[in-house]
Amino acid sequence: MKIGTDGVLLGAWVSLENNPFSILDIGAGTGIIALQLAQRSNAEMIDAIEIEEDAYEQCVDNFENSPWGDRLFCYHASLEEFVEEIDDTYDIIISNPPFYSEDYKTSSESRDKARFAESLPFDELIGGASQMLSDDGIFAIILPRKEEENFIFLASEKNLFPKRICRVRGTETSEEKRSLIEFSFRNTPPKTEKLTIEISRHNYTEEYKNLVKDFYLKM
Repeated sequence: MKIGTDGVLLGAWVSLENNPFSILDIGAGTGIIALQLAQRSNAEMIDAIEIEEDAYEQCVDNFENSPWGDRLFCYHASLEEFVEEIDDTYDIIISNPPFYSEDYKTSSESRDKARFAESLPFDELIGGASQMLSDDGIFAIILPRKEEENFIFLASEKNLFPKRICRVRGTETSEEKRSLIEFSFRNTPPKTEKLTIEISRHNYTEEYKNLVKDFYLKM
């Protein structure tokens, strides 16, 4: 599976100011976000869950072949199953969820599971996160910009409120395509930021390079 900009952005952007002991990546895919947070933090427990079998196996391989394998563990389970089985809470819960809610399917069931929101509806994601998040924890997510308002409303119904929002666009003249959001149980005015990725094709802004440079061999 390819590594997309969205996951790398989220894994680089999320704040670690609460010095997390435990981290959970929901819908881990290849495990890139969990690996980034293992690289960035001293968290002793970094769990991931992935329902799609091929992605799960690749995630396990990536964890085992990383320098942080002793702190990383991937569960082959749905979020619903995981919430029922696990009593732990997490200081950071993070997710790069499926975005494609359009009403069509491809010929690949595994690709559909990875890409279509019906396999992880927003209300299920928020409900699971609210149950497993520690009192002072952070729930971080990346979304299409057009989904931001609705997601914030759904989160507020579970007493999760935006703490920090970063709106991302490809170039200075393009529209905002993504929202990076941190939620907590404290209802305070969020800090808002903007990020532009490119000046021109493959000519990245200094702000973007500074954010993600630790995760690329060439940047």
